[in-house]
Amino acid sequence: MNDFSIFALLFASAFASGIAVFFVKRDNTNTLKLVLSFTGAYLFSITVLDLFPHVYYTPGEPRETIGIYVLTGFFFQLVLEQFSHGVEHGHLHHTHESRRNVFPLGIMLSLCLHALLEGMPLAARHQNELVFGIALHHVPAAFALGSLLIHTSLSKRGIILLLILFSIMTPLGFLLSKGISSGGIGNIERYFDRIMAMVIGVFLHISTTILFESGSADHHKFNRRKMIAVVLGIMVALANFLINSGGHRH
Repeated sequence: MNDFSIFALLFASAFASGIAVFFVKRDNTNTLKLVLSFTGAYLFSITVLDLFPHVYYTPGEPRETIGIYVLTGFFFQLVLEQFSHGVEHGHLHHTHESRRNVFPLGIMLSLCLHALLEGMPLAARHQNELVFGIALHHVPAAFALGSLLIHTSLSKRGIILLLILFSIMTPLGFLLSKGISSGGIGNIERYFDRIMAMVIGVFLHISTTILFESGSADHHKFNRRKMIAVVLGIMVALANFLINSGGHRH
């Protein structure tokens, strides 16, 4: 995929999912939970199979220090969730705050920062499968954000503008990381792998939280569907990894 295709796909997946709240019912979340389970398993698998080995293969960087940056990213995401209330996980049950007609500034800021960080690994190798995973992850996250905003006193135009802002953050993260990794932004390309390690920590937190939370309180029938979604996510990630690994060997 070229840069324009990546930018367009990431933007469209988030924006289309966000404005869907104007056209579809928001009370049935089973489908969203299945999408979450799939993307959680997919992102976790891609992180373990591809991103981890890549960042630990950093020439000149002591391998034991990489883990510190991974942990930093993990706990940074934990802090962000204190403000976002899990909207990036597709949570729809926090709309009680919006009943006071107060604009959720903390949620919006933390979600935009989270989305910006999500675009950072896309400048690394094997980016196509990661673009696919992040685009799917945006579906429940953007839908949850739209559901939150629609219960505030914001106008429809205001909601759309905020959804555009959220939708453009991950593509901007991609362009930013590409500039850093290529040396086009200042002199900070030498810190790129440390930044990537922090993003890996964010991905680990997001994916494991999704896997532990989505559908945990539902009936057995949905749990079976969740398990199928998780296995599919792992299998798709593994297939992409094997295909790309075979191509690099040749």
